[in-house]
Amino acid sequence: MRIGVLGTGGMADALATHWVRAGHEVLVGGRDEARARLLAGRLGGATGYGSLRAAAGFGDVALVALPYGAGETVVGELRATLAGKVLLDCSNPVGPGFRLLTDGGPSAASRLAAAAPAARVVKAFNLCHEDVWRMDPPVFDGQRLAVPVCGDDATALTLVRRLVRDAGCAPLTGGGLDRAGLLEATAALFIGLWVGEGADVRAMAPPLEFAEGPGGTPARAEAPSGTPDPA
Repeated sequence: MRIGVLGTGGMADALATHWVRAGHEVLVGGRDEARARLLAGRLGGATGYGSLRAAAGFGDVALVALPYGAGETVVGELRATLAGKVLLDCSNPVGPGFRLLTDGGPSAASRLAAAAPAARVVKAFNLCHEDVWRMDPPVFDGQRLAVPVCGDDATALTLVRRLVRDAGCAPLTGGGLDRAGLLEATAALFIGLWVGEGADVRAMAPPLEFAEGPGGTPARAEAPSGTPDPA
């Protein structure tokens, strides 16, 4: 797969590292092409570098690894180049005090979709710190990390699920793009609990077999968004 990476920060580095190792072609783009060159050099493999526009036009998938707000602006400027592309949004609109910056309005992912209406936006990789994505693979208590994926285009979702697996994780069906705001709100909650309270968010939910109470048997047909996709 050909992947354009918009951004040169930690998330760009962490995710692109997995994808280069998996044999994908990657082009790193940044406003500062010198930083893009440095990141491409660290990644090695089939990696090039250039401008944000070059990265947007390079691949089947464009990863938007830019801060909230900046991503919407850049995507809007590049909307013609991004037409028909899969646009992968990993941003978290979380501000001081662990406040959700979308403030009840459209999600960050929906704003990207509005900025580039001919692109196919998918939300994923937003629930964990960049250093978790650097793990090879992210496995906890013997289980691969599950990554919720939200989007409306079936082909785009198939490509992103592949990239999730190539990062050593298990894709989890999260629903349509209209549910991306739930992922972003969950990130704000989790970050506040992890960082602000030192709490383990895994303690908030019972095991799956107790999802319908003791003795309950959750059915995939009734809750398709709550079960990991097959590997």
